[in-house]
Amino acid sequence: MRCPYCRHADSRVVDSREADDGQLIRRRRSCPECGKRFTTVEEAVLAVVKRSGVTEPFSRTKIIGGVRKACQGRPVDDDSIALLAQKVEDTVRAKGAAEIPSHEVGLAILGPLRDLDEVAYLRFASVYRSFDSLADFEREIETLRAAARAREGAGAEPAEAGRTS
Repeated sequence: MRCPYCRHADSRVVDSREADDGQLIRRRRSCPECGKRFTTVEEAVLAVVKRSGVTEPFSRTKIIGGVRKACQGRPVDDDSIALLAQKVEDTVRAKGAAEIPSHEVGLAILGPLRDLDEVAYLRFASVYRSFDSLADFEREIETLRAAARAREGAGAEPAEAGRTS
């Protein structure tokens, strides 16, 4: 690591610590030439491999943008979207791979988005899974209904509880 003060080509690591839940490594360094100390921060870069084969860095901002489009007009606040994006990033990073296919990023979005807002989930899934017909939507809606019935049967509050017709 080059010294930022004297530009000497080498430095010595004095101390290393993890930061941001292990996502970053902060290193305290010392220059043998000028004797000054400085800190560096290292972060593992996660790359996303797109369908075309192009590789680009993982971007939480892109996740937020895509989910925000799906949630447009829905009662979902920005904090919930940011939390969803953080969950997606945590899920993707937990795989421990330096590169991950974009398909897996999409799958990591679908679960939390379904829990956040079913309509936004359907919007996102229709684009992500390339729905071609009403039958695709009907199949997905039936899957959502079956999951809701399973939750209700397991003792969860029914979605219609408290409503009067």
